[in-house]
Amino acid sequence: MKDEIGAIEGRVADAVRGHWVDTFSPAWFRPYARLSRLERPIGWWLLLWPCIWSLTLAVATRESGQQPPVGTILWYGVAFWLGAIVMRGAGCTYNDIVDYKIDELVERTRSRPLPSHQVTRKNAWVWFAIQGLIGLVVLLQFNTYTIWLGLGSLSVVAIYPFMKRITNWPQLVLGLAFSWGALVGWTSITGSLDVAPVVMYVACIVWTIGYDTIYAHQDREDDVMIGVKSTALLFAENTRAWLILFYFVMVSLMMTSMIVSGVAWPAFVGLAIATIHMGWQIWILDINNGDQCLFLFRSNTQVGWLLFAGLLASIWA
Repeated sequence: MKDEIGAIEGRVADAVRGHWVDTFSPAWFRPYARLSRLERPIGWWLLLWPCIWSLTLAVATRESGQQPPVGTILWYGVAFWLGAIVMRGAGCTYNDIVDYKIDELVERTRSRPLPSHQVTRKNAWVWFAIQGLIGLVVLLQFNTYTIWLGLGSLSVVAIYPFMKRITNWPQLVLGLAFSWGALVGWTSITGSLDVAPVVMYVACIVWTIGYDTIYAHQDREDDVMIGVKSTALLFAENTRAWLILFYFVMVSLMMTSMIVSGVAWPAFVGLAIATIHMGWQIWILDINNGDQCLFLFRSNTQVGWLLFAGLLASIWA
């Protein structure tokens, strides 16, 4: 009944209440904003962090005479921010187009714009294309190497919504897509790849598997009922042990990336504090408490801030 009322009011059951989408945006735009999850910024933060970490790592490791002007670096940061918002929105829109029949069967998602018929599939495709074009304009602000590398991520994005149907590891494919910024952030500064961003990319993949496993525990019962797969179902009561492994590997690889690139000590301090935060997530996790799983998932943006602060401070250390 709650979901039915939400659909009638044009709301979504798992959307954030009191957000600007509900209070300030025009009524006609609200279903499209919800398709893009604009009321839930955690998604674009998690997409943005690998970009910003990698960009900052590249700046911290290059001699001052080799760096782009400060204004250019700041513009790249803004471009990655805008790109993360629109491409996360495009990805969510595409995911909902592919999954609208599944979303009809899940309590948390059946009041989303497509399954509740607030938006037609045709209009959803148009909205997806608009966001994709904005993302392309943003991508064209970078060097040629970064443009082609960025376009290379689209194949992974395209297959992700189908993975839950065929593998227990859809979170791995999500990691491949969401971590791509660890590559393009570096190349936006250097114009080429190196060992450090590739190692950071793998670290971010493992991090994504961890935090999205926590998120997926919200939907375990519905996933079993409709026959889709996830690492939450695969790991079940062993989730905490798997998270210890994933976060240990993430921290080890991130440290390796920093050592290889030769950044100063504040970067390692930021990583150490972020490690404590991830350990706290594992310590208090209750996989049977959906609200807590969502809270812990969202708390990973704090991991992003801690690592970024350390890398940023290392530029001047």
